[in-house]
Amino acid sequence: MTTAREIVVLGGGLAGAEAAWQVARAGLPVRLCEMRPLRQTPAHQTDRLAELVCSNSLKSNRPDSAPGLLKEELRRAGSLLIQVADRCVVPAGQALAVDREQFAASVSEAVAGQALIRIERQEAQTIPRDSLVIVATGPLTSGPLAADIAQLTGAGQLYFYDAISPIVDAATIDRGKVFRASRYGKGGEDYLNCPFTREQYERFLDALLAAEEVERHAFEEVRFFEACLPIEELARRGRDTLRFGPMKPVGLTDPRTGRRPYAVVQLRQENARADSYNLVGFQNHLKFGQQKRILRMIPGLENAEILRYGQIHRNTYINAPALLTTTLQLRAHANIFFAGQLCGTEGYVEAMATGFMAGTHAVRLAAGEQPLAPPRETAMGSLCHYISAADPHHYQPANIAFDLLPPLPEEESTRDKKARRAQQCRRALAALGTWLQEVKRPNPIPA
Repeated sequence: MTTAREIVVLGGGLAGAEAAWQVARAGLPVRLCEMRPLRQTPAHQTDRLAELVCSNSLKSNRPDSAPGLLKEELRRAGSLLIQVADRCVVPAGQALAVDREQFAASVSEAVAGQALIRIERQEAQTIPRDSLVIVATGPLTSGPLAADIAQLTGAGQLYFYDAISPIVDAATIDRGKVFRASRYGKGGEDYLNCPFTREQYERFLDALLAAEEVERHAFEEVRFFEACLPIEELARRGRDTLRFGPMKPVGLTDPRTGRRPYAVVQLRQENARADSYNLVGFQNHLKFGQQKRILRMIPGLENAEILRYGQIHRNTYINAPALLTTTLQLRAHANIFFAGQLCGTEGYVEAMATGFMAGTHAVRLAAGEQPLAPPRETAMGSLCHYISAADPHHYQPANIAFDLLPPLPEEESTRDKKARRAQQCRRALAALGTWLQEVKRPNPIPA
């Protein structure tokens, strides 16, 4: 039974773990329902909370970038998951990448050790209608719960396909054929780069275009997320598309030739032990045998042992602009919040942010106060504005970007894009500080 003040969180992913932590941090009990390991998903491999199933990168950590701004807002607000991420870093240039095993283990330990959080390992098939609920079951929401969400909202399900990049054993990479570097030297030499000549690229492309994909069910309409396209889909769009996408060689010079390669595949360190690397941007939906053959055509990976093959999976999300308020509440059921990819955010940090906000708003509602959305000037506020105010007829999942933030007033604007974005970041952090005082958030505490 749910107590009067207990808040229910459905889903133990990034958004759910963050939401549960924020509620407990405010002094309210939480019932966190996670169906793994009783029921697994096609993408997860463990029963840990906050498991990263795709890349291990949380994107740019630069303070003048939109992803960097969102991370800094979460740091200042006291996000559990960003604190953990900052402790589990692996080299990734100017990006924040984490050892995924350490990250999930640390989040799981912190949440399980919080006395006010009760973790229930069971599949939630319906949303409790008479409780304060945060629905954060993610893009792989189980069928029964997805059906209940559709019944509750009166809207048909929307979905797109997302893909997972392969991971290779570091010991099987031919270090004589790859070189260490980050583009334009930014962030040190954190990436391994596999350089292609034109002839090698053309042979690789031909093999990719001829490769067999995993067969899809007839009822599955293909709707890829444009920012995370499989490499075979990109290859079909033109012979140079990969060279201007995940295989772009710009900003890289092969020290052995002194020249820029024709194309390049970048490998990013997967964990703190540096015993595995993932192929950046190489998500795909090819049959495993085909992947093995084609990936071994990459210079330096001729004998690579593939630890995890690329995959593609169906991602479910709701038509948030038609259903949610800017405080992530259902318009027709104010006691029910949505967070994470289920409400149409794309990206790890975006899931953390909506989890943080849903938890914060639920605490205020439990106290008899109205939830207060972050200011529009902030990255968090802009993300929620997009979720709740985008065109519901053409809604697409979104990452945080400067395009979502409101422009500067004319008197503060400048043609210098770098200076303009720096000013937007300063404005956002100032507005965030005021909002945190208004919602009476305690000072950030160590996780």
